[in-house]
Amino acid sequence: MLWNFKKSIPIIAYLLCQTLMSQNQTTSLWKKEIPNFKTSDETEIREEGDIVWYRNVSVPTLEVYLPTKQNATGIGVVICPGGGYQGLAYDWEGTDIAKAFNAHGMAAFVLKYRMPQSKSVAVSHKAPLQDAQRAIRWVRAHAEEYNVQEDKIGIMGFSAGGHLAATLTTHYNHPAYEPIVEMDSLSARPDFSILVYPVISMQSKTTHGGSRKSLLGEKPSQELVDFYSNELHVTRDTPPTLLIHSSDDVGVPVENSILFYAALQKAGVFSSLHIYPYGGHGYALAINKGYLQNWPERMFEWLHHLYNKPR
Repeated sequence: MLWNFKKSIPIIAYLLCQTLMSQNQTTSLWKKEIPNFKTSDETEIREEGDIVWYRNVSVPTLEVYLPTKQNATGIGVVICPGGGYQGLAYDWEGTDIAKAFNAHGMAAFVLKYRMPQSKSVAVSHKAPLQDAQRAIRWVRAHAEEYNVQEDKIGIMGFSAGGHLAATLTTHYNHPAYEPIVEMDSLSARPDFSILVYPVISMQSKTTHGGSRKSLLGEKPSQELVDFYSNELHVTRDTPPTLLIHSSDDVGVPVENSILFYAALQKAGVFSSLHIYPYGGHGYALAINKGYLQNWPERMFEWLHHLYNKPR
């Protein structure tokens, strides 16, 4: 039987359309000028081993992961992978996490944010927060396109990415950059915050030394240390927050999450803290790690309760 090409054109077009629609969209976060940018000869490096690792990020992007419209809950989250502010564990703490959100009907946006010590960054500590603020505004400006609700857009971060998420959670009103386009007038406040084994404080006794050095430099002023010690900036307007940590984390001490949770409770912010007895640091989805691997289910339960709790 001969193949009828003309009759097959509509089928081919449909399949091609479905393929294109299923591909993940990656968009430049700053369509025009990038704030706090300077020209350099530095190039971005992508390393592919057990995980995909990015270094020298100077042009930030958002990679968009959307559930089917039939399953969409209207919830969206910007995900900040960790990496000590030296690089990004992009799939391990980024795209793999985004797919888990899609499976629960939630949109996810993986933020490839600038590294503070990039040669293309003028003032090191400003760049990550600038990118995080713009990311929330970007998703909020495109909420209808992404099938999310403007008041259900959160931030999530792991390790140093958790510090960035916590910084946005407490400094969303800080004018990190001058407005460039209309979307920059939108609120950068996340509607919720999820922090997984996060760096919270920059105080020397509590912080992760590598993250502090990469973000603030060798000898930061106490004023700068205090500004990025997020436990000091919680107010009653801080977004609802979930924290996940392990008590045997020797990389980022569990005290980081405990300090932030205590501040949230004192301010009367809806919040939860889950401390696991084991897990160490950097376990992402924690697959095959005993009951630790159930932490994502606790997260989805928390989100469900957040948007369905009794009034």
